[in-house]
Amino acid sequence: MKKIIMQIGKIKLSTFIATGAIIGGISLLFAFVPAPDNKTWTAPATADKETNPMASNAATIDAGKSVYKSKCIDCHGPKGKGDGPKSADLDKNPQDFTKAEFQKQSDGSLFWKIAEGRKPMPSFKGELSKEQRWQVVSYIRTLGKK
Repeated sequence: MKKIIMQIGKIKLSTFIATGAIIGGISLLFAFVPAPDNKTWTAPATADKETNPMASNAATIDAGKSVYKSKCIDCHGPKGKGDGPKSADLDKNPQDFTKAEFQKQSDGSLFWKIAEGRKPMPSFKGELSKEQRWQVVSYIRTLGKK
């Protein structure tokens, strides 16, 4: 009887050790797996499908340029390259609006990003009207043209 109890104790102890080793190994694995890439900023699908209701004409673009100069130029720079005077003080580099990859985004995606913001970029939802945000989108589109 004593032999049986010792065998049961050994099995439980060995099972305990094996289980601990497995859990410890899994924990270590997750400790060295890199965190998800937070560099990609993607708008929700609903925003991505939205289209600019404003005509992209000289008046709209000029209005967008005016808003850009007052709200965006300090970080994104005069040509939209992300090299404004305040850009060096930020934790992340501002987007370069002239790059093809940036320009591939939909108008709705850009509108959503202007509205929502993401640190260090503030949200402009309460500061700019919808019309102003769409005007900025129209102006930003001109920065990607060569």
